[in-house]
Amino acid sequence: MILYRNARIFTAAEPAWAEAMVVADGRLLYVGDEASAARHATGAEAVDLGGAFVLPGFIDAHTHLVPFGESLGHVDLMGTQNLDDIAARVTAAAAADPEAPRIMGRNWLATSIPGRIPDRHMIDEMEADRPVYLDAFDSHSMWVNTAALRELGIDDDTPDPIGGRIARDLETGVATGMLYETASLQLAASFLTSTVTDDDRDRALRSAFSRYLASGVTAAVDMALRQAELETLERQLDRGDGTLPIRVAAHWFVDLCATEAENVAQVRYAAELAKRLNGPWLRVTGIKVMVDGVIDSCTAAMKSPYADGSHCGPIWSLEALGPVVAAADAAGLQVAMHAIGDEASDIALSAIEHAHAVNGPRARRHRIEHLESVTPDNIRRLAGLGVVASMQPVHADPAVAENWVAMLGDERAERGMPWPEITSAGGVLAFGTDAPTAPHAPLPNMYVATTRCSALVPGLGPNIPEYALPLAEALAHGTKDAAFACRWDELTGQLVAGKAADFVVLDRNPFTGEQIELLTTNVTSTVVAGEPVSPQP
Repeated sequence: MILYRNARIFTAAEPAWAEAMVVADGRLLYVGDEASAARHATGAEAVDLGGAFVLPGFIDAHTHLVPFGESLGHVDLMGTQNLDDIAARVTAAAAADPEAPRIMGRNWLATSIPGRIPDRHMIDEMEADRPVYLDAFDSHSMWVNTAALRELGIDDDTPDPIGGRIARDLETGVATGMLYETASLQLAASFLTSTVTDDDRDRALRSAFSRYLASGVTAAVDMALRQAELETLERQLDRGDGTLPIRVAAHWFVDLCATEAENVAQVRYAAELAKRLNGPWLRVTGIKVMVDGVIDSCTAAMKSPYADGSHCGPIWSLEALGPVVAAADAAGLQVAMHAIGDEASDIALSAIEHAHAVNGPRARRHRIEHLESVTPDNIRRLAGLGVVASMQPVHADPAVAENWVAMLGDERAERGMPWPEITSAGGVLAFGTDAPTAPHAPLPNMYVATTRCSALVPGLGPNIPEYALPLAEALAHGTKDAAFACRWDELTGQLVAGKAADFVVLDRNPFTGEQIELLTTNVTSTVVAGEPVSPQP
């Protein structure tokens, strides 16, 4: 038993503040004032926190653990201003590892090559001999060189995969080196997965866990789990004697197939996984469906055309999606649907309404991921259906907003990521990062949430400042509400008696300083199930 005393504890519950906690067997025995805590902690070891700020461990409500760990070894192109900057980083990485079979990069922005469309020849000039794969910052498109197209077996006659596009020159039909949506997320990703060993994935997962613990994250929702990642998590679980460094809830990814039977078969498999994996450290809680793409590449499904006149449809039609959502709902699974465009969220909500009609009243906790552009009517529908809005403050960072705003080009850009509208309507809002599409650290995420200013390029003006949130609300969305979003609200997310002793100690109180200090605040201790973990940057 341990008594933690002399602290400023934000509980994310009522009452919101406490002075001391008593931990026994990985759980919180008491949280409240010091005098009462002492009475509950007879004979306990006492830890004086010296007035430090304590809060529940952050829960990343939407991440991709193994890809995040893998991305740490890729060339980071965030902050590049032009093609020369990109070339400098790619060629430096190629020179640093001349034996690497391919060069992997991430986080390039369309604004890095203003006025030009990325093509393979640009990368060929940087590295022609080895395949080069550069993920866009949103991970929904990939820019590759000629050697990579050859390695993937993509030529001018390769058909577009379902739900994706291989970009081609409009006049010649020649593949340009840009892969959109499933052409990147499935076609290219499947090949790249085949080149990675189990040992590689194990190292990547350990790296992801280490980075999360160092930044104060004690649980995460692994969104879009596939077989290789599942096996990696299970190997780690076995090595940890049934525990993981952080708690992981996962959603099995459902690919869009040619028939309803193939789609629903994937739901049945997810239901089997959910029965087998339902512990306090690893559980499969639902399925993930990619209803549309992203605004930056004009692949999100919008009700009205983009500024350039294009008008992309959804990846999943309502006719295809409805049976999948109904099957998952009947099996007791959570459905998490990637829906960025306003038309995509309409389709997702209609599919949930269909499940209600088919299956009748039952306990549900479905989710919509991202919701970057959503109509007021659909915000009201979301709240009325009890659907969780799973969103990522880092996606509102002004440093990545320029192209997003330009692609919409109208009043829709003035309502991007309307967090207060969702909570005012009675909806539950859960925060995550979508790592590796964005930085994983929660405190910069909180800075964007509370200011709508940039954590990537401090000093930029705010992005729709009226949508900024009070700090207490933002922290609750990253802890209490994130736990609710993955059905772990009975276990973690708040510092109250009976719940897991998952908490974080910071080196300053974010409620008493300037908001910008969230970018320089450090985690001094992360505790998971009552066990302190030394952060390893």
